[in-house]
This record gives sequence, C-alpha cells and structure tokens, in this order.
Amino acid sequence: MTDSNANIHTEFHRLLDTPAKEALLRQRGVVVWMYGMSGSGKSTLAVALERHFHEAGRLVQVLDGDNIRHGINRDLGFSLEDREENIRRIAEIAKLFRSLGVLTITSFITPTNDLRAIAKEILGDDLLQIYVKASYEACEKRDVKGLYAKARRGEVKQFTGKDSLFEEPENPDLTLDTETLSVEEAVQLLIDLVTPRITLS
Repeated sequence: MTDSNANIHTEFHRLLDTPAKEALLRQRGVVVWMYGMSGSGKSTLAVALERHFHEAGRLVQVLDGDNIRHGINRDLGFSLEDREENIRRIAEIAKLFRSLGVLTITSFITPTNDLRAIAKEILGDDLLQIYVKASYEACEKRDVKGLYAKARRGEVKQFTGKDSLFEEPENPDLTLDTETLSVEEAVQLLIDLVTPRITLS
C-alpha cells in the first residue's frame, strides 16, 4: 500500500514566521480554550472576552462549538471517535490563527481529559485551558438551548453529563464557577490571565 503522506512536502520553512506576524499585529498569538457542559456559560464568556479585546485594539477570533459543527465539522457526530476528530480539527484551526498572532478564543464542551490532551499536544504552551464550571442541575435550569429538555425526553443521544461522561479537569489554567461568579467577575479574571500572555515584551 502506498503511503499518501510520502507525497506531501510542507513549505513551512519558506513562509514568514509567527514572530514576524505578531510584530505586525503588536500582539502574541494565544489560544484561550474554554470548556464545560452545555449551558455552563462558555459562549457568553467567549463573546464578552472577544468584545473586550476588540475594543482594546486586539485582533481576536472566536471558534464556537455550534458554529464549527454547522460548517467544517458538520460531517461529525458525537461518538468518541467523532469527538476526538472534532477536537483535533478545532485545535488545528486554532493553531493556524495562533500562528498569525491572533488571540483565539474557543468554546467547546471538551468533556474528557483525553480530549483536552489532544488540544494540548497540538497547541503546546500557547494554550490556556479554562474550565467553565457549573453543575448539571444548574445547566439544566438554564437550558438556554432547550437541549436538557430534549435529553429528558430521550431526543438527544450521548448527551454530556447524562448519557456521556464529563470529567473534572486535572489542571486547568483557570476555573470559573459560573454558579458563584457574575459574568463581569469571570471576564475580569480572564482579562487578568490573558493580557500578559498576548503582550509583546
């Protein structure tokens, strides 16, 4: 069997490097990966953080789970294999943005430590892992997308926290408990964490 990868010849060595692009933008590329159960507040925080840094003159891009599954990952389901491929693709996309010097904010459930490890392996030290924490009961009460009601009726299969496992993270860079923190408080904690990382020395 012929290895198709033998016919691939990368051109990274001839392209402008990341520091040159970061110098143009006057910022460092960093990926802020927010994960937690549906309804925990990931997207709300991602949007608020994006607006803050945009208003501060930073180039920022949000990658949201529903948006990505509506487009580039529309062919994937929610099996373990598809979840792994979902995270791999997202991490590779985030890596491209990061290489341009863009502050990239992702909002994905990323329910297991193995999936988080995939993102870490691809993105390395430029990844900030943010656990947006809320109990299943709190998320069910919010039910902003109506998914918990559908899950109760058996209309959503492999629903995270009910049929599918959500593992507590081992060592996130920041934990935001949205049952105790206001949006403003959580965003300020994010700003305090991210600002030094994107500032060029």
